[in-house]
Amino acid sequence: MNTFRHNWGSNDQISQQLSDLLEKIGIVTGTKSHSATTSKSRFDGWSLSERNPEAIKAWMPIWKWFYHNYFQVQTDGWHHIPSTGKVLLVGSHNGGLASPDTSMFLYDWFSRFGYERLAYALMHPSAWQTPIFARPGSQVGAIIAHPKMARAALSKDAALLVYPGGAEDLFRPYAMRNQIHLANNKAFIKLALIESAPIVPLVSHGAHDTLIILTDLYSQVKQLQEWGFPWSLDGNTGVFPIFLGLPWGVGIGPIPNFPFPVQIHTRVCAPVVFERYGRSAARDRDYVDACYQRVCSHMQAELDDLIEQSHG
Repeated sequence: MNTFRHNWGSNDQISQQLSDLLEKIGIVTGTKSHSATTSKSRFDGWSLSERNPEAIKAWMPIWKWFYHNYFQVQTDGWHHIPSTGKVLLVGSHNGGLASPDTSMFLYDWFSRFGYERLAYALMHPSAWQTPIFARPGSQVGAIIAHPKMARAALSKDAALLVYPGGAEDLFRPYAMRNQIHLANNKAFIKLALIESAPIVPLVSHGAHDTLIILTDLYSQVKQLQEWGFPWSLDGNTGVFPIFLGLPWGVGIGPIPNFPFPVQIHTRVCAPVVFERYGRSAARDRDYVDACYQRVCSHMQAELDDLIEQSHG
């Protein structure tokens, strides 16, 4: 792993920033956020109005510290983001539930484009069942991963971040850390075709080294469960990883983790624009398959180049 020495900064400063963050988004203190005071907030992912610029601003000092001190992020390619209009940002998920490259991408995004430009991200339905994910997620722009909400976001000319590989990608084994794995999920291709939205891929190197995923035992544990073994299994995620990571040492199942301090390199890739758009194109299975393979190949080539530069 590519580790490094830290500049931890002032503990008092970090503690104060964390206290300010918790107060503003109301996770622990119970303080009502701006959106909570103006409406009955559901925080279930089915609304575009829960996004709160003040909550995003509260997260920024925390993200900034991790960006510059803990992960020492290097990034490039941000000139590929269109200055206006809708865009579908397609990422490869890394690093377990902590997914550190996601928060680092968010820090870069808001640093460059500010807080008012509309940006949303699809979040797995299982995450909305946990308040510690649901409330802060909705306030920074997360919406439930459903076609209706994806189309609603793009109809507002927003940027929409999607991770087609989902949990399979988040917890892919360590041996696959340098492989693009979108789990053959082509829904984002159909969305881009129907909405005539350009696809801008996001890749990263290092984030999948922040924990060591040994294997995925989902099929084995599912069989044991069918035989009566009393082990909780989330059928929505479809993964049951065994990993080495903080704070557990050995993690069993898709549980939260704290990432190792590994340097992360992120890249915004050149947009992918297809020859045909519209509903007829989205119904053409062969065309959708070809578009999917084109995006995957493009992302893999960019990731390979990023790895080569990182090791150079």
